Amino acid sequence: FNANASPKVVIFMPEISKTHMGATMRLGSRPTIFNTTDCITAKLYNVDKKEHKSIDERHRHRYEVNPELVPSLQKAGCNFVGHDKEKVRMEILELPNLDYFVGVQFHPEFKSRPGKPSPVFVGLVLACWRQEISKNLHEGSLTPKLRKGQINSNA
Repeated sequence: FNANASPKVVIFMPEISKTHMGATMRLGSRPTIFNTTDCITAKLYNVDKKEHKSIDERHRHRYEVNPELVPSLQKAGCNFVGHDKEKVRMEILELPNLDYFVGVQFHPEFKSRPGKPSPVFVGLVLACWRQEISKNLHEGSLTPKLRKGQINSNA
């Protein structure tokens, strides 16, 4: 991290105090509005089936993507698919040319539960599983191979 970099891609949120660190974060549940439902994250959250094209997730941070650089980042291939109500803060980033690259400004772990994980975590696990299945199919097997140190769940 270079605090003197220019331009700054990640910035300290303008309304947050830089001198008082107590109780100066962007906290709590906030809506994220999707620009499109034709993206991985919207599909994971089933947003295309909802009347309102938004989700509510919890936040706890002081930093954000520099809004001045969003057009340049999008030109370079970053796909910001979700934003805040004011359309200033970028909340969800996807890189479409990869199997699964989803970055979020909110904290999905805050609302995850053992029986109900966050959709972005489910997406990561599914992408890993899809990659493993694809690799095994290429090797001529549907059964994942155990590697040294893995536990056989059938034992």
